[in-house]
Amino acid sequence: MSAFTDKLKERAKKDIKTIVLAEGEELRTLKAAEIVLSEGYAKIILLGKEDKIRDMAKSENINLDGVKIICPETSDKHQEYSNAFYELRKNKGISLEDAQETIKNCLYYGVMMVKMGDADGMVAGAVNSSANVLRPSLQILKTAPNTKLVSAFFIEVVPDCELGENGTFLFADAALNVNPNADELSEIAISSAKSFENLVGAEPKIAMLSYSTYGSAKSELVDKMSEATKLAKEKRPDLKIDGEMQADAAMVPSVGKSKAPGSDIAGQANVLVFPNLDAGNIGYKLVQRLAKAEAYGPILQGIAKPVNDLSRGCSAEDIAGVVAVTCVQAQTQD
Repeated sequence: MSAFTDKLKERAKKDIKTIVLAEGEELRTLKAAEIVLSEGYAKIILLGKEDKIRDMAKSENINLDGVKIICPETSDKHQEYSNAFYELRKNKGISLEDAQETIKNCLYYGVMMVKMGDADGMVAGAVNSSANVLRPSLQILKTAPNTKLVSAFFIEVVPDCELGENGTFLFADAALNVNPNADELSEIAISSAKSFENLVGAEPKIAMLSYSTYGSAKSELVDKMSEATKLAKEKRPDLKIDGEMQADAAMVPSVGKSKAPGSDIAGQANVLVFPNLDAGNIGYKLVQRLAKAEAYGPILQGIAKPVNDLSRGCSAEDIAGVVAVTCVQAQTQD
């Protein structure tokens, strides 16, 4: 694990939060729970059938001492959560019977735990799609105050790298919004600035990425990023943000000085906003694999309370890292 993760874990220890892991019958999740408990930076709740979870842990020699295990179908709070979910969704045509059935789903039950204050955050996605993780979050928790858009980012920690914030970058949106328009991109940039400051503890310097720098090429794609930059600056003139800008101009000081003279972030960017999901997702995976970077996410931003998605290719260590992120997000929202 990186110094970045170590710092998050130390911050998490200062105000212990309770995180629900909705995929409690998944082996990587159990191993992650053991890591978190052994390092002592969060309380863990696992969702699933207790007998199955205990048997899996025993067969793999995983220590789950201190973990609370809840089966949504038999939980003593099933009816309370069902009633609350019904009240939230009855205007959408849901019946109480439908609500009772829905709350048997671990993802919905986990988000209701967060909604009702029985957990501070939820992590899932090792076996569920991003859409399935996000759906109950939006239905139950909805967006945070003064936030128009839920988006997703990755924190990338590149070893032996002096660029960004000592090799640490935020990539957005790399997991959720397929083809955001200029206004949506400006919202992603603003949310990402807050997330970077909260998690990394450094000043965000945001580059709106393109294949063009300052109009060196002409197309609708370039215009979109240029307009997004303009909108973001109008909404948050206090932020350091610039674009449209090529990736090398954004990150490499000598190139930034040449291609974007006068820019206050060229060559120094640590928050990279991509024009669409294709670019963002490809970009983060290339850096992760070729530069052997640690990638944390996808982390959701813009939801009223912290719920975080995982890559289905994640390791137990990755899950434990996202738990630390979720703890710090919960602390900053208190």
